Amino acid sequence: MSSADFLYEDNFTEYIEDYEEAELPQAQAYLSHAQIASLVLQMMAFLLGVPGNAIVIWIMGFKWNKTVTSIWFLNLAIADLIFVLFLPLYIAYVIMGFHWPFGKWLCKANAFISLLNMFASVFFLTAITLDRYVHLIHPAFSYRHRTLGNACILVLLIWILATVLGSPALYFKDTLTSFQNVTICYYNFHHDFDIIVFRHHTLTWIKFICGYLLPLLTMIVCYSFLVSQVKKSTVLTSSRLFWTILVVVMGFLICWTPYQIFSILELSAHHNASLHDLLENAMPLSIGFAFINSCLNPILYVLLSKKLSFCFSVTFSDLVKHTLWEVSRSATVSDHGQNSLSLQLTEVPVIEHPLEEILQ
Repeated sequence: MSSADFLYEDNFTEYIEDYEEAELPQAQAYLSHAQIASLVLQMMAFLLGVPGNAIVIWIMGFKWNKTVTSIWFLNLAIADLIFVLFLPLYIAYVIMGFHWPFGKWLCKANAFISLLNMFASVFFLTAITLDRYVHLIHPAFSYRHRTLGNACILVLLIWILATVLGSPALYFKDTLTSFQNVTICYYNFHHDFDIIVFRHHTLTWIKFICGYLLPLLTMIVCYSFLVSQVKKSTVLTSSRLFWTILVVVMGFLICWTPYQIFSILELSAHHNASLHDLLENAMPLSIGFAFINSCLNPILYVLLSKKLSFCFSVTFSDLVKHTLWEVSRSATVSDHGQNSLSLQLTEVPVIEHPLEEILQ
């Protein structure tokens, strides 16, 4: 291609700067080691993410009474499940050497779902963090306004905001077919180089600032205030809910940080051809790690279970249910203690008969 052909196996930023008819895309004959590794991670995300998130949705949505905390975790699992259900399309795309046989609208939908998941996940994690901060530091405000109705309104606003921020994929994603009948799914920003650069920079910075930087700063500030202002910090840090939220947030940041970093570096590739080789390997791997986050939370719930030693006598579903039960109970106990800060920081009692409690 005359300028540069960016095909880094990136469902978010894949685009073509310029092309000539004689240089239209061809099916990739073989996959690089980085692309194969990314493909393995995507398959793991699908195979683990579908049953894992379905179990969380079943438990939080249908087995238990709704609480504000369970609403957050329920919608986080819904966002991940929607995403992993679309993963087979992209896996097939990569296996076929980046040939997209599914049509233009599924090309648009697949990219949109990827962005929707990224924004919705980080927004729900930010909401969970803010909810803990307000609930523990401003109990009077929390008592008046922390209700299921208000939580549902915030959930709706988060989904709307994530939809708006992900909607450019519905407009710019397009398909391009060569004379060899090879079709790619890419971002059709424009044929003019300056417009391509402007739109690529704009969407990348929106994605970075709204989907990573601002939520990250918000969570850092909230956790810093929690640690510094809550006198009984030892009780706070021993809370099951505290560690569950912290580990889930850290999992998101670890999985998504490489992608965000390489997305920023990719902006320089318009004028720096030396970055192409780096991005050809870095982008597939960073995308694979980002996708794996969609199956990570149910696994973390299991690893956080106090009763992991019973893993050979109970099912995966039971372990997930047990950890979510502890998280829900931790939030519920603090909900009943709005009159004083010390009551809000009460630790959940140790369960003496875990198997009976798991099945309740």
